Amino acid sequence: MEQRNQVFTKAQELRSFLFLSVVMAPVLAGIIVAGWGFIVWMYQVFVGGPPGVH
Repeated sequence: MEQRNQVFTKAQELRSFLFLSVVMAPVLAGIIVAGWGFIVWMYQVFVGGPPGVH
């Protein structure tokens, strides 16, 4: 099998970096925060409410 050498231009590298840093990082952070909030919310639903209620 031959290995293909892919040469990336500086423009492609810049475009990839901008996409990852401007689009994907905030989206991933939002998904993580929303997921954690959902987990805490479901925990509180099953356990009986927020701390200090009982």
